[in-house]
Amino acid sequence: MNNQHRRESQNIHVMDDYMQQFQSYKPWYESRRRHPLINEITYRRIKRLLDISLCLITLPFVLPILGLCCLAIKLDSCGPLFFLQERTGKGGRRFKMYKLRTMIANAESLKAEYMHLNELSYPDFKIREDPRITTVGSFLRKTSLDELPQIFNVLKGEMSWIGPRPTSFSAQTYSLWHTTRLDIVPGITGLWQILGRNELDFDKRLRLDIAYLRHQCLWLDIRILIRTIGCIFNGKGAN
Repeated sequence: MNNQHRRESQNIHVMDDYMQQFQSYKPWYESRRRHPLINEITYRRIKRLLDISLCLITLPFVLPILGLCCLAIKLDSCGPLFFLQERTGKGGRRFKMYKLRTMIANAESLKAEYMHLNELSYPDFKIREDPRITTVGSFLRKTSLDELPQIFNVLKGEMSWIGPRPTSFSAQTYSLWHTTRLDIVPGITGLWQILGRNELDFDKRLRLDIAYLRHQCLWLDIRILIRTIGCIFNGKGAN
């Protein structure tokens, strides 16, 4: 009987240890210092300085690539080279986000026609094999080259390199808890870009945005940027 009690006691301790380890587990993006080395205002200023610096460093390389992409778009299909779309930024303000055109010229007017094929919950819209995407556009999306013009949004202060992805629909469609993402400047890439990209619906992306907001720091930004480069090369989540 004593041996049985002893074994039961050992099992309880093992389960307690397991539960403590399980509860203490946190995703890599939540491993932030309890006491940050710099305050939030200083962090935002440094981040803005890094945004501008990275733009100026990459511009000499980005501009020739943009030129080649524009040439390919022009040869592939009729229509403008760039696609300007209203997006929701910090504080719910709307701004024009720049992208290379990857669809046929009248893609927006055809959206309602293909709404029944939407794979995500409203107000998101995504079709895995979207018939509106051009041949060159498919390559640009897979390599994320269509996002390159957003470097100019970053220079204008409308976006950052790292942050929640700005939505095409306005903040008026948000639920109350969604508005938390409007507290910071949107970014070219962020957590959901590297942890699921187009496979996640809006609510799941929002949870990642909130996680970033709670744990944002320069080290997390650097890790997201490095992981984004890896996602670009393996085409993860691209569509």
